[in-house]
Amino acid sequence: MRDPEELYELEPQGVAAVAAAKAAATSTAEAGLVLLYHFEGFMDAGEAGGQVMAHLLAEGSPQVVARFDHDRLVDYRARRPAMTFDRESWVSYEPPQILLQLVTDAAGAPFLVLTGPEPDVEWDAFAAAVGKLAERLGVRLAVDFHGIPMGVPHTRPVGLTPHGNRLDLAGGYPQWFEKAQVPGSAQALVEYRLAEAGRDVLGFAVHVPHYVARSAYPAAAVLILEAVQSATGLVLPGNELREHVGEVYADIEEQLAQGDDELRSAIRGMEGQYDAVAGAEGRESLLAEAADLPSAEELGRRFEEFLAEHERGAE
Repeated sequence: MRDPEELYELEPQGVAAVAAAKAAATSTAEAGLVLLYHFEGFMDAGEAGGQVMAHLLAEGSPQVVARFDHDRLVDYRARRPAMTFDRESWVSYEPPQILLQLVTDAAGAPFLVLTGPEPDVEWDAFAAAVGKLAERLGVRLAVDFHGIPMGVPHTRPVGLTPHGNRLDLAGGYPQWFEKAQVPGSAQALVEYRLAEAGRDVLGFAVHVPHYVARSAYPAAAVLILEAVQSATGLVLPGNELREHVGEVYADIEEQLAQGDDELRSAIRGMEGQYDAVAGAEGRESLLAEAADLPSAEELGRRFEEFLAEHERGAE
């Protein structure tokens, strides 16, 4: 493996800003910075992680600390960068960017954000590079997050699965999963390598109803913000995201009201499953009611077909 430090270039002003933030810390707990990270391109149901990152960068006055070498990490043919052609010439090019930035929360407290497209290659070198930066910049806790599609209804509270070696910072969530082997991601590998090196890590996988997983689901993003805030002490209000939660729910209900009875019945079945798992009354009848539910793939296909028909009708 080549030198991981060759994968990024430090921005002197950003590094100086980090040093100033660390020097201004008023307590031992504040002496280290929190690192929040999420990468585009893998699984992010409901655009949960993407919405959180967009919100943090829009509200936090970001300052670049390090730039990763996108020419080495990104496969342009898989995700072609945008270029603009104006009449007879190319006038602009938007290269992908993987950036480590210093931002501030609503109370002015500094923290780090790492985001951009998921690297296509050199995952181990990339994870090692993140580890080098975490050591150099004094990161005390690294937190990642994303959305996962689940067979849960939108009419029930959004669920969350925490993971990592600092689960003591994220108590109160029921365990949904046992041991499983799944396709890897650069984000997961970064968490794995940081933990392997003895660093504190925490991750959040928020549960998004699979029938709306391809659309923005702000309720999932709000839950991530709340979980991160509780675990880190950062002040992350997310008022703009909260304003959209009710709008999305109303839109889903409106579309369901115009759909077929089979789809509504399937969602009622998922409500029964959810209540049964949560320990609701009438456990046996709820489980029996849910026994004939269609699979996640089948329900997702039905809902997508319904939305497509609805859009054609609107046109």
